[in-house]
Amino acid sequence: MNEKAIFCDFYKLTPMEIAPHIVTDASIHHGAPVISGTRVPVSIVIGLLAGGMSLEEVMAEYELRKEQVEAALAYA
Repeated sequence: MNEKAIFCDFYKLTPMEIAPHIVTDASIHHGAPVISGTRVPVSIVIGLLAGGMSLEEVMAEYELRKEQVEAALAYA
């Protein structure tokens, strides 16, 4: 196995913080961005807010902190 293949395998398996409170991990939702410490995809949070849920409703539904929801909005 060459160095490039080893790096690619390591990269796929390593969770990475891509923004504050936002991580990607190949083992969670196929690497889609999620709220750190959860399995909640950023796309779900954004979709719920766009669909009319309040910040507080999203926080209560998914047990998120305000800064996590705001981080999802900032990332989007």
